[in-house]
Amino acid sequence: MSRILITGATGTIGTNLTRHLKGKHDLVLVDIDFSSFPEDLKQGVEIIKDDLIELEAWDGLLDDVEYVIQLAANPDPDADFYDELVGLNYVLPQNLYKKALEASNLKRIIFASSIHASDAYPDNVQVKTTDQPRPDDLYGVSKVYIEALASYYAFNKGIESIGIRIGDYKSDDSELDPDSDFNGMAMYFSARDMNHLIDRCLEAELLEPYLLVNGISNNTFPRLDIHSAKVKLGYEPQDNAFEKLNKL
Repeated sequence: MSRILITGATGTIGTNLTRHLKGKHDLVLVDIDFSSFPEDLKQGVEIIKDDLIELEAWDGLLDDVEYVIQLAANPDPDADFYDELVGLNYVLPQNLYKKALEASNLKRIIFASSIHASDAYPDNVQVKTTDQPRPDDLYGVSKVYIEALASYYAFNKGIESIGIRIGDYKSDDSELDPDSDFNGMAMYFSARDMNHLIDRCLEAELLEPYLLVNGISNNTFPRLDIHSAKVKLGYEPQDNAFEKLNKL
């Protein structure tokens, strides 16, 4: 059992990951407001209400923490750069990595990037993480930033990180659109596969201190290449949007 800090814990992915990891690990959940967070998930975990944009909020936060799952961000593709992205998507990640330098027990940071970091490629292109970033909005630009930030701290400061470019995340099958087009199905990422990928990110041994992988399910025609996640992390996704929607 490891001590894991999850930022942005009340979001959709954070809630589902909490449910998946609770009981298997010692969880510390951080967000500004937990009023809408499921009551059953508040039991047996440590809840911290704070604004991680403020550097002092990190004082002592990483003590005894072994892994950080960094989800906190503004995911709105139309978010205003100055008012909505700078604090959450730029300052907060830098606060995390700055304080990680002082965290003696920290083994790894796992951070959420996004398909938006590379979604300006033509629809018929399968994108690898080794391809040049091609963000399709300013939110995507902020995800390219955290990828670069993590790489800098990994190779220059020794802070090990794994980034996941998250595709079209769905909490359950009810969120699948039966009228979804080819591209929508190609980006599908189930909660089950995301949970499994996080497990692999927690357990895998890395050959280098930084790894960036794509996060989608085992779709028949995948928008993102997941070969690296399979080989380097042992990722074995089970779900396929094309099969679920009978579009094969």
